[in-house]
Amino acid sequence: MSSPSHNEHHRVASSDVSADECTLYDPESDDDAYDDRPSGDLLEGDHDILDSEDEREILLTQKDGITGMFGQNRVKIGKLSQKAEMKKSRRGHNEETSALMYEMEEGIGHSSTSLRSSGSSESDEQRLIAAKLQRKANKARLWRRICIYISIVVLFVVLLATTYRLSTPKDVKDAAAMMSNGTSLFAATTILISLDGFRADFLYRNLTPTLNSFIQEGISPKYMLPSFPSVTFPNHYTMATGMYPEAHGVVGNTFWDPKLGKEFYYTDPDKSLQPFWWGGEPIWITAEKQKVRAAVHMWPGSEAHIQDQKVTYVDKYNGSELLQMKTDRILGLLDLPGPKDIGAKANIPRPQLIAAYVPNVDGDGHRFGPNSTEIRETISSVDKMLGGILQGIHQRNLTNIVNVVVVSDHGMATTDVSRLIQLEDLVDPAELSHIDGWPLYGLRPKNPSDLRRLYEQIKERTKNNPNVEVYLKDENMPERYHFSKNDRIAPLWIIPKTGWAIVDKNEFDIETGKKNGDVYHPRGLHGYDHEHPLMRAIFVARGPAFPHAPGSEIKPFQNIHLYNIICDSIHITPAPNSGTLRLPLTPSGLHNDSSHPPDAVPADPPIHSLPHTLPVEPSLLATMSIPIDSMSSIAAAASGFEDTLLDDVPVRPTPPSVAGAAPPQETQKEKWWEWLKHEAEDVGMWMEDFLRGHGGGKKEGGRR
Repeated sequence: MSSPSHNEHHRVASSDVSADECTLYDPESDDDAYDDRPSGDLLEGDHDILDSEDEREILLTQKDGITGMFGQNRVKIGKLSQKAEMKKSRRGHNEETSALMYEMEEGIGHSSTSLRSSGSSESDEQRLIAAKLQRKANKARLWRRICIYISIVVLFVVLLATTYRLSTPKDVKDAAAMMSNGTSLFAATTILISLDGFRADFLYRNLTPTLNSFIQEGISPKYMLPSFPSVTFPNHYTMATGMYPEAHGVVGNTFWDPKLGKEFYYTDPDKSLQPFWWGGEPIWITAEKQKVRAAVHMWPGSEAHIQDQKVTYVDKYNGSELLQMKTDRILGLLDLPGPKDIGAKANIPRPQLIAAYVPNVDGDGHRFGPNSTEIRETISSVDKMLGGILQGIHQRNLTNIVNVVVVSDHGMATTDVSRLIQLEDLVDPAELSHIDGWPLYGLRPKNPSDLRRLYEQIKERTKNNPNVEVYLKDENMPERYHFSKNDRIAPLWIIPKTGWAIVDKNEFDIETGKKNGDVYHPRGLHGYDHEHPLMRAIFVARGPAFPHAPGSEIKPFQNIHLYNIICDSIHITPAPNSGTLRLPLTPSGLHNDSSHPPDAVPADPPIHSLPHTLPVEPSLLATMSIPIDSMSSIAAAASGFEDTLLDDVPVRPTPPSVAGAAPPQETQKEKWWEWLKHEAEDVGMWMEDFLRGHGGGKKEGGRR
């Protein structure tokens, strides 16, 4: 037999080489099919096909939401099965490559590795690097998809919450914040009660058991300061808006507006209830704008259609309304069905804000004075009214649900003929176009060029009287008054000290009144320096908006802060205002702290029973002091308040501007007779007041 050919010998030799070695290195294969890339790599088009098939596989094998999206149980159909075979083949190839590398590291198959060329070794390394990069790319794509899915879920939740907030009524959203008294759900509710003319130290007269107990249950300062001028309408509107009178425009009970050419007069609806008088935004308007229903019971300014905003309930002023009627009205508003109750009616909703005005203490303070028997009875009656309201709240299981805030607008000082200043002694009324305010006077000259002359004239005529101050609005008005930045404020002001008053002769002729022993009315006045102790007001609060220790005390504050406090208590956003105090309040201690000084009772201005121009020998004055002091002490004790005794206060001479001329030439006997007559009439007036107070006598009218 002939020997095999060369080609046949080559085929026999090749048959002895393992399949793996042929796979790793085959010259014919290199010549015919090698395309300069590792055999384990894919073409760029192949990558696109595999990526597309990956996405199709995920979508086709989703089940049970997101879990199925990343789950392991997948159904392979069509090309997906082929793809799986390709992946399996690649995994097998990678395993073979790993095994080969292991043999190389251990020195196994060294002879077989000599069959490889350097190009083949580089190809193996490239395949390993490409495989690692592919795995990293796959993981990166997976995390990107996870992030995309999470972002979609978060966006969906945000959109859902936004849609809920835009489509859900406020009362539904606030349902979780409502509190139940066992029969009804109550949203944040506040009752605000103003006791006009209730001086802070009235609490120290043992006449107010309800208010004193209320103080021990809630939080309060020793007093709250009113705003200047300390009269009713400016201060009630300041409490309602949080703005100084110069800012909201109600600068007095009476005033002239030069731009409108109109006069504001508080007791005349035709001159006070037009919206253009009332600037700022009162609390009831703020509440209604934010869908919080309000009920306003006789509060000054509430009857004006401010900002054309409808208010749910507005009760017109009725000065003769019985206190029991106020109690019934407030409790009746609380008894209305709430928005979640059966029988609730959209046109008769339960209010969340109830603001009530009580004029009784102010009225009787003007008529009879802040130290009279009548005012004691009035203070006691108002305290009993508050007791009825608080008892009704307790019976309805609302003590810890409804906020109750009790305030006043100013205090009150006693008047006397000896503390009057005649306007005509200071300025000729014929030179004036308008007179604003009372008991302080704002003057508008007919001729504006006369302003400086009139100011200097009044300053000169009052230079010997320390009980009156004279200011120009635009030059030297005290900054603390916040009473200059409004055209409705007169350019020239005469401001008497507390207890004094300026009167024109049409109202009261001082000299004639002294000769006749007349008593000046009103017997009590306010409107003075808002920081004077006799002008101090009150603030007492209790309820869920005031979560403080019972009997907490806070530092005194001015009434511009009340608006924010009430807004916060019913969860509404305040309009711009001058106040800065917000809830929760910060206590400074407890009222019953033994380290606190005792409650101070301010002294009333002294009553000068003798004419200022009456010459009296010092020896005679010494003999007179006992009966005078005795009568004063008796009257003061009967009124429940110790007045300052005459011998403790120096007798001030009447300024020439008030006396007008030299005293009449009377005999000493006539002077003594006049003095005794005056004293007897004072005692008689006190007895009359005392008997009338116990017998229900008719009361006189007064001013706010």
